Order: sequence, then structure tokens, then C-alpha cells
Amino acid sequence: MSSAMFRSFSVFNYRVWFIGALVSNVGAWMQSTALSWVVLTQLTDNDATAMGVTMALQFAPPLLLVSVTGLVADRFDRRKLLFFTQGSLMLLGLIIGVLLLTGSMNLWTMYAFAFALGIVAAFDNPTRQAFVSDLVARENASNAVALNAASFNTARMIGPAVAGIVIVAVGTGWVFMVNALTFLAMLVALILIRPAELVPRPKLRTASRMADGLRYVGGRPDLVVTFIMVFLLGAFGMNFPILASTMALEFGQNADGYGVLSSILAIGSLAGALLAARRDRARLRLVIGGLGLFAVASALSAAMPVYIAYAATLMLIGFSTVTTLTTANGYVQTTTEPALRGRVLALYMAILMGGTPFGAPIVGWVADAFGPRAAILLGAAAALIAFAVGGGWLLFSGRLHRHESRRFAVTIDETRPISVVAPEEFSDEVAGTTPIRLPDADIATRKDAAARPRP
Repeated sequence: MSSAMFRSFSVFNYRVWFIGALVSNVGAWMQSTALSWVVLTQLTDNDATAMGVTMALQFAPPLLLVSVTGLVADRFDRRKLLFFTQGSLMLLGLIIGVLLLTGSMNLWTMYAFAFALGIVAAFDNPTRQAFVSDLVARENASNAVALNAASFNTARMIGPAVAGIVIVAVGTGWVFMVNALTFLAMLVALILIRPAELVPRPKLRTASRMADGLRYVGGRPDLVVTFIMVFLLGAFGMNFPILASTMALEFGQNADGYGVLSSILAIGSLAGALLAARRDRARLRLVIGGLGLFAVASALSAAMPVYIAYAATLMLIGFSTVTTLTTANGYVQTTTEPALRGRVLALYMAILMGGTPFGAPIVGWVADAFGPRAAILLGAAAALIAFAVGGGWLLFSGRLHRHESRRFAVTIDETRPISVVAPEEFSDEVAGTTPIRLPDADIATRKDAAARPRP
């Protein structure tokens, strides 16, 4: 099973990418931890609302620029584009570090840098997600996505704990300086990647249109439901910097205690990512099940009376979060038309991250007004609603069937490759490319609707 879990490592380009991403992600998690702590304890007097605003400014650009970022990811050389975005993020981290070390940083300046980081990330995220599919063959794409999540969460175990120690020892400014250096690993990896061995992409024969991506998603009820679920989780459930930092303060912990909480969360996240890597393909049932587990785990964490007990529940929260998001990401990547993958992933990232500008200030306000436990329960309620949305769609879409041989068992239809979309439904760029994969139940629904007389 271990060979199946790490099968993408047989590809040279993916191995190089994985190592570079792992080092860079350690720095990114160090910076994320330091940024939250700076706003909460240095630039404000434990103001969780200010943290919510900072998160909103970081995650608003992917939503605001979604009409552009997906087109860029589909139209331009992703390797060169990543070289530019990663270099820009390195420069921004370096400048923030210098301002903190010289005592020149204030809250409004940090807001501006948070927004600038968000703008660059708006182009970096869909490009990086789509580039994974350029590194490996399509049958290994789901495995590569899961291993990426494993890299991300391995870094999440290391980065916050190291950041907490560095903050206590020498101050927050040095965390940003170290993060800037770690970007060099990704830049070197991009240089070492062999362009000739990248998976060929369909050539776009006409001007790209974001409307094609929107119409494609609109014609895929399974993707619409997936996007709704990740929006609710992203908006209200995934505000860990606000929740973990305010809970750390409630338990009387300092920056190192907050960093440990983030690292413990990552232990469960890594376990979820590695289990996802063992699966042959991404299944929607796991997205829905992960949301149910997240709701239960969050409710448990809100009830924990001591720091150690709260920290233990974070492993379960991390596991459920990564199971949900890694499976959703893999499902979107492996069932989407290659010529539209960048745009669909841009929509996915915009919806996942774009929920934060809406939800984070609300969660921050709830934490200030009613305490961090109430804010955690708000996230649990959102996950429960998302679980109900996914479960209800499964129930009413015709995907659930009684098992033929077992009386109380049911079976669930999963996505299988099939060609259903006529080229004239989209612009010329999509015509003649790889057939689109749609669930059989969705195909039947569309055909029945077409045959039904209009009122």
C-alpha cells in the first residue's frame, strides 16, 4: 500500500516540486503564525476583530479577481507564472520583516501588506493547484493532490511551533525574514523542473472566456454542491488563527503555546492527507463525511476545560478538515475538462478562500463579544449545514440505492468518465479536447430535462 500511497514520487518533476514546496510551506506557516500573533498582541490589544479584518484582506482578492486569475492560469506558462508569484511573495515577506525589525510597522500598514499578499496569492493558488496536474499523468492526479496536502500539513506541524519559539526568543520580525529565505527552495525547484516532461495541455484556439468555466460548473450539480460545502467550511469553520490564538490566550498561553496548537492541528491534518493519498480516487461521500466529523469535533473542542484536552481535539479537527478539502480538491481536478481546469480551480479557490472575507470578521466579532468557544460553535453549525446540503443532495439526486443483496445497506453512485457535453455549448477552445467526466446520475437528469415538455 505504501507504494500506492507515494506513486507520484516516481516522476522526477513531482519529486523536485514536492521538496521545494515542503521547505517553502514551512516558512509560509511560520509567517502565518507570526502575522496572526503580531496583529493580536503587538499591533492591537488582543483584538480578534482586527485579526478577522486581516484575514479578510488576505482572502478577498481571490474572490475579487476570479474572472482574471483562472484565465491567467489556463493561458500562460504555469511554471514561469509561479516563478513570478513565488518571487513576489518572498519580496513582500522580506519587507514586512524589515518593517517589524525597525519598529516601523503599524496596524494599517499591516492591513495593506495583507491585501498585497492576497493579490499575489490570488494568482499563485489556482496556478499552483493546476500545475500539479501538469506534473503527473491524469490517473495519478488525485494522489499528487493528496501528497501536496501531506507536504502542506507536514510543514504545518513544523512551522508554527518553530515560529512560536523564534517569536519568544528573538521577535516576530525574524520569522518573516526566515520565511523569505525558504522561498528560495521553491524557486530552485521551478528551475530544476524539466519542461519537456510536463504533461501537455490542450492549446486554446480562441480567446479564453471565464464564462466557459462558470457555465461548465453550472452544468455540473455535483460541483455546485461541492462548492457550496467548501464555502461554508471556509467561511465559518476554517478560521483557525482567530480560534486557536484566542483560545491560547484564554488558557493563559503565550506565542509558543499558540504555535504548539497549530502544530497539533497539523498532526491530524497530515494523517488525513496520507490516507487520502492511499485512495485510488476522490469520492464525494468522503467530503460529506468529513464535514460531519468536523462538526462533531468542533463541538467537542468548544467544551474542553483545559489546554491539553483542547489541543487533543484539534487533531480530529485537522483530520476532518484535510479529508474534506483534499478529497474535494482531488474530485474537482480529476473530473474537470483539462482545457477548463485552471478556471474551475480558480472558482474553487475563490469560493473556498473567498468565504473568509465574509466569515472571518463575523467569527472575530463573535469571539470578542461572546468568547472563542461561541465562535468555535458557529463553525460547527456551518459544517453541520454543509453536511446537510451534501447529504440532502445525495439523497434527492438519485445516487443512493438499496443494496441488492444486503437488506439495510445502500450503495452510492460515483463519477465515471463519459462524454456528454457538445462542443457548441462552449467556446471553440474546448471543442475537440478530452471528453468531460460527469456522473451518470447527472447525465440522466439532464437528458430527462431535455426530453420533458416545457410549461
